[in-house]
Amino acid sequence: MLATVRGIVTSSGLGDVVIEVHGIGLHLSVPRDVAATCRVGTETTLYTVLIPREDEWLLFGFATPEDKQLFTILRGVTGVGPRTALAILSQLSATEIAEAVDAGDDSRFRSVSGIGQKTASLIIVSLTGKMPQSADSDVVELAAALTGLGWAATAARDTARDVVRDNPSSPLAERMRLALARLGGNA
Repeated sequence: MLATVRGIVTSSGLGDVVIEVHGIGLHLSVPRDVAATCRVGTETTLYTVLIPREDEWLLFGFATPEDKQLFTILRGVTGVGPRTALAILSQLSATEIAEAVDAGDDSRFRSVSGIGQKTASLIIVSLTGKMPQSADSDVVELAAALTGLGWAATAARDTARDVVRDNPSSPLAERMRLALARLGGNA
């Protein structure tokens, strides 16, 4: 029904934003990182999921189509509703979710408030083979190059994720230069 929303951010909280579109303020629940990047007074575009309920309509917004798809996949897991799926995406990046699923590490999901052992295990089983393809392969490639040069895996992954997000169309060589500048030579 509503695939995207583009407009001016009129307010931003910890997990929600209001975007004015042609004089109408739309309240969207968003992951925390999205809320942090939505500055009041700036124009933004979010990929949306509308969930109509008997007593209210819930509108969720995401920075990328892949995050929107991941939200939809998470909602398909028994015991994971839209608020829990949003909590997962607020706490874990798509890369971290993919790593946890690949490793069968349900502890990452159990660290999210409201998710117990059973639901965490169901998430692992349900997401196996269903993770959306995105810039994650670029993040993995850049992180591997950085760890090959001696940087810690966590620092390399976090820096790679940030550089790929901020420079989506840059070639690997440029991303590598930017990542090395961010790391500042701290091997």
